[in-house]
Amino acid sequence: MAFGVIASSSPDCHLFSGCGFPAPGAEIFQFDAIFSFTIGSLSFNVSKVTVLLFLAVVLIIGFFGYAFRKPKLVPRGAQNVGELGYLFIRDGIVRETIGKGGDKFIPFLFSFFFLVWILNFWGVVPGAQLPVTSIFAIPVTFAIIVYVTWVPLGIYKQGFVGFFKNIMFPPGVPKVMYILLTPIELISNFLVRPFTHAVRLFANMFAGHLLLATFSVAAFYLLSFSVIGILGSAASFSLAVFLTGFEAFIQALQAYIFTLLAAVYIGSALHAEH
Repeated sequence: MAFGVIASSSPDCHLFSGCGFPAPGAEIFQFDAIFSFTIGSLSFNVSKVTVLLFLAVVLIIGFFGYAFRKPKLVPRGAQNVGELGYLFIRDGIVRETIGKGGDKFIPFLFSFFFLVWILNFWGVVPGAQLPVTSIFAIPVTFAIIVYVTWVPLGIYKQGFVGFFKNIMFPPGVPKVMYILLTPIELISNFLVRPFTHAVRLFANMFAGHLLLATFSVAAFYLLSFSVIGILGSAASFSLAVFLTGFEAFIQALQAYIFTLLAAVYIGSALHAEH
């Protein structure tokens, strides 16, 4: 729950204090720099978002480095968990979507899944309470990375002309329909695809965090010695707890969807029939 939001609001603002409901807004996604530094003419500001992003990277590298530091034939403990994660990506996403020819992309998609998942999961971790992917620049960057992977890959595998021909002129369509279909396919693949890839992740994390913050603040705002206050506060608190669990599920699901779509795009680059 968004205890950071609660802590930042005035403790004197409650149902019968005369102040309106302090509904959380865009300010809960804005953070001041923790510290700044300069390299040459460039200035860098390190905020909570930056710290959580780098901490996620350290946790992923640390865990899987520890899990496979001394691999055994019969996995146990951390190695067992690590192998389950690897097999989930390999069998559940890569081979299911691309085929065995996509095994070379397992490290790429494996890294994406766990990074997106951890960045999402920060939203329900006490002390963090921020899904980093609710900051639009992060999913946009991830979508761009996928975009600059599958487009050059498609050109390399199918040839420049072949790649764009397969996208703009899908087989089995009456030629007269290409007048309408070709610009749609061009816009859909090169503009809409990366945009929706980023927005889908961002919008789910943004909306989920805002809902959690709203019901968490409401639980404290309504709390008072009155029937309305007690019932309203209890209901808001219960909803906040329920939404926290639901949000944890959505966070994992969105990491899966983002990685699955990346695999689909890579598959379409490797095989024109996709």
